[in-house]
Amino acid sequence: MSDIGDWFRSIPFITRYWFAASIAVPLIGKLGLVDFRNLLLFPEMVFSRFHIWRPVTATLYFPITPNTGFLYLVNLYFLYHYSTRLETGSFDGRPADYIFMLLFNWICIVLLMIPLIMSVLYVWAQFNKDTVVSFWFGTQFKAHYLPWVILAFNFIIGGSFVNELTGNLVGHLYFFLMFKYPMDLGGRAFLSTPEFLYRFFPSRRGGVSGFGVPPTRRQAPQDNAGGFGGRHNWGQGFRLGGE
Repeated sequence: MSDIGDWFRSIPFITRYWFAASIAVPLIGKLGLVDFRNLLLFPEMVFSRFHIWRPVTATLYFPITPNTGFLYLVNLYFLYHYSTRLETGSFDGRPADYIFMLLFNWICIVLLMIPLIMSVLYVWAQFNKDTVVSFWFGTQFKAHYLPWVILAFNFIIGGSFVNELTGNLVGHLYFFLMFKYPMDLGGRAFLSTPEFLYRFFPSRRGGVSGFGVPPTRRQAPQDNAGGFGGRHNWGQGFRLGGE
């Protein structure tokens, strides 16, 4: 048990609580202690019965049945693996920025677990697009394609791709508005982490908060007249299964 406890405590702070809640809420629903189902009655429960916790539990809940149990475990692994990589990689030392990303994606999704997990996986893949990842049966490809490979994989084992597609689109929306458009294309910064999040979750790298101020416009290098500007370096990737 101590080994499990040490492993659990080694999970990054935000991922740890998200991972634990994604286990606890489905188990509570499976045991019948609380009914998290009836998504069709979601607006009535929130606005008429004032079940204000429903938007949160709906994102954490997954109906565990003999037919969906394997799909649940696969997505739980995706949550643990890619949220850990993202929190300790591109968002290392920036808990407020990571929480803001989760909040933005959650507001866009609200109702389901899988899209939120897929949105995080999509953002990780964009930060590490040239990293070669390994998938089932020894297949290897660049991480840029991973969200779409998982979409096809979950469609095969689960019979639907709507959740995965929704997560990919929301992840793309966040990444484009937060990084691609203001930093690479020199556009306006539409998203920024609220200051109150920095007060509750201060950055740990010398007090520097956020990702900096994006340029007002994109400028080409002086020695590259007539060419294209350089690409932004999104950080170091991770090889799955590596040391």
